[in-house]
Amino acid sequence: MSVMAFVGALYKDEECFDSALKMLKDLFGDTLYESLPTIWRYSDYYNEELGSPLKRRFIFFKRQISQDALPEIKKDVMSIEAKLSKDGKRTINLDPGYMTLSKVVLSTRKDYSHRVCIGNGLFAEVTLIYSRKSGFEPTRFTYPDYRSPETLALFNKMRETLKGLLT
Repeated sequence: MSVMAFVGALYKDEECFDSALKMLKDLFGDTLYESLPTIWRYSDYYNEELGSPLKRRFIFFKRQISQDALPEIKKDVMSIEAKLSKDGKRTINLDPGYMTLSKVVLSTRKDYSHRVCIGNGLFAEVTLIYSRKSGFEPTRFTYPDYRSPETLALFNKMRETLKGLLT
């Protein structure tokens, strides 16, 4: 089944984001939608590595992918992070995932009780679940920024786009 690929980016420097975006386009092809940058205020977890203030953006891609491509995509995206690193620290955090009409799935290197291994030390989690009543809803473990009304609205909008592409 084909799904819509996206990448969530956390970064400080716009030039770094532009470089990452170029590499992501080389990997995925043209973008379908790029969100505007917003200030990320949810924790200071990444500040030491990435700096601050951090910005959050989401990039959705035109070319659909297979769900089982996620482990390979995560490795490719980690390679982009490594290429843009300075002094052994990442300058951007890129988290690829995919969206179906019923869920949003994120990939990560961090294991936890609600995540499943997808191979080679990589994990995935369902972070948003679609409800006919209210659209995408967070799970108990959903990251705070994915719970925000703005992010939920964005994923609901992109779900409608995906729905149109699938018909």
